[in-house]
Amino acid sequence: MDQSQFKFFNNINTPEDLRKVDIKDLRTVCNEVREFLVDAVSKTGGHLGAGLGTVELAVALHYAFNTPTDKLVWDVGHQAYPHKLLTGRKDLFHGLRQLNGISGFLRRDESEYDVFGAGHASTAVSAALGIAAARDFKGENFKVVAVVGDGSLTGGMAYEGMNNAGLLKKDMIVVLNDNQMVSLSSYSPQTWSLQNYFNEVLTHPTYNMLKANVWDLTGKLDTFGDRLREAVQKVEKGVKAVVTPGMLFEALGFRYLGPFNGHNVVKMVEVFQHVKDLHGPILIHAVTKKGKGYAPAEKEITRLHGVTPFDKVTGTMPKSSAPPAYTTLFGKALVEICKANPTVVGVTAAMADGTGLTILQKEMPERYFDVGIAEQHAVTFAAGMATEGYIPVTAIYSTFLQRAYDQIIHDTALQNLHVVFVMDRGGLVGADGPTHHGVFDLSYLRCIPRMVVMAPKDEQELRDMLYTAVEYKKGPIALRYPRGNALGVPVREKFQTIEIGKAETVRNGKDVALLAIGNMTPNTLKAADQLSKEGIEAEVVNMRFVKPLDEELVKSIAERFESIITVEDNVVQGGFGSAVLESLAKNGLTHVSLKIHGVPDQFIEQGTPAELHNIYKLDAPGIAEITKEFLSSKHGKSAFELIST
Repeated sequence: MDQSQFKFFNNINTPEDLRKVDIKDLRTVCNEVREFLVDAVSKTGGHLGAGLGTVELAVALHYAFNTPTDKLVWDVGHQAYPHKLLTGRKDLFHGLRQLNGISGFLRRDESEYDVFGAGHASTAVSAALGIAAARDFKGENFKVVAVVGDGSLTGGMAYEGMNNAGLLKKDMIVVLNDNQMVSLSSYSPQTWSLQNYFNEVLTHPTYNMLKANVWDLTGKLDTFGDRLREAVQKVEKGVKAVVTPGMLFEALGFRYLGPFNGHNVVKMVEVFQHVKDLHGPILIHAVTKKGKGYAPAEKEITRLHGVTPFDKVTGTMPKSSAPPAYTTLFGKALVEICKANPTVVGVTAAMADGTGLTILQKEMPERYFDVGIAEQHAVTFAAGMATEGYIPVTAIYSTFLQRAYDQIIHDTALQNLHVVFVMDRGGLVGADGPTHHGVFDLSYLRCIPRMVVMAPKDEQELRDMLYTAVEYKKGPIALRYPRGNALGVPVREKFQTIEIGKAETVRNGKDVALLAIGNMTPNTLKAADQLSKEGIEAEVVNMRFVKPLDEELVKSIAERFESIITVEDNVVQGGFGSAVLESLAKNGLTHVSLKIHGVPDQFIEQGTPAELHNIYKLDAPGIAEITKEFLSSKHGKSAFELIST
């Protein structure tokens, strides 16, 4: 792209530069930001549609408020790409979501303008309220603004924050970015003229000064003044109830203003400048369009929400000849199971496409439930269905299921309810980085009583494990699989049940035993082939189950091998390797030298799965290298002295 054509954007490296532009030229600035954004994301991939919808909001907010002194808290990173471009990172956008590049989400350690990190939704109001409370404790004077997407308002945490904000009466502003993906209001185009007029009155300093003066005057009129105040309040609330959809927010203690056209950048600047001098919690409702200004993204909102590199002229992505994604294979298998079993339903939390449940939605919509960005509710909703004999297959990203941990324990496992948890994006997922790596699930689920935890090595085992989970019926059961394409293994038409807690030996050896879980099994098999060429014969076991562990097989291996290595793409603390270690200790098998190989005790940055597997030695060459180092280092050392991470 020839950036020399940009009249303003080339000279905007900070919000201070932006504020030097005349307000009448902000529309041109927005057009240039949008053009740059489409071009950049077409090369790197990323979240496209949401950011295109917030260009004017980002420009208006940084123009009207004195950032970074005034604090902008963005909910999720999807909508914050324009914010990043305006805050000194446009020259780094070529590395967006790449190894060692800038994050696709908000990072406090990336920029002073990223006030609060966000990779999940519904957190901005709570964070902004905390910042406002701290500001008041310190006696400082700055504005706090939370920008919340309408989808985030399907999450209960947003309302918890708003309820508390309404009670505390702190000075803060919430900007509701309503891109009409969720139905929040019933207004129609015919009401726009009236609402524009009404909102100009509500936000204008003269109106608010007059209101304050009326309040002061009536406060001096004793009982009659109180009755007059009450009457004025009723008139104002009645008018708002007629012409705005904001009574819910008013009931939560916010002063509601809107809806406004969020793409009228000049108007939004005026609104923000007017409300800066108002006090208490304020909610500004801005209506935007996802994908705004880029025809393909406006037309195909879901497909161009998150993208791989694409042709920016057509909006199309190159076709792949790779095997289908695990996500697609899961979605198709679930439909097959639902057709055969009328008690099975699918549940997801605003990630129908990402978990493959769109396939069920299209084929059997009556058996499909999307509860919004509300993982806690999703799990308890599923548990409720389970009490009535239904089998809810609850498909949630591994990293998002963390948000419902209490519900997994108290509402599901404690009551021993048959809920099937299917965790997409298990392991190191790639460009979304530390907020999205599903590297904790084996640990956080394994410690829950009654929970079964398993992971397939390939697409056939995924299908069979899903079928096994549905047929289990003895309590909660979970399976996790990685992001990306499957291996291309031929798939049987008929499902088979896998015996719970039983592993399988997939390669015989005599020098060392490699115990792998899930998608680490194929990498471990390749590593064994490499080791064989160097004279080391490794036995490889596809463990399948983290809980219950196949202790009988582990004991058998410990009796035949002095050296065992466990391999997992989960954190080493409390995961699969820890389960093997506990089993050895329980059975007094302390003569064995064990190495636990997995994700180290740190948050892992972004990069493709292949890059990250290479860095952390979870690919075939890395596993082979770890094995050789372990075998050469253990001579003369006692059993558990060599346990390492």
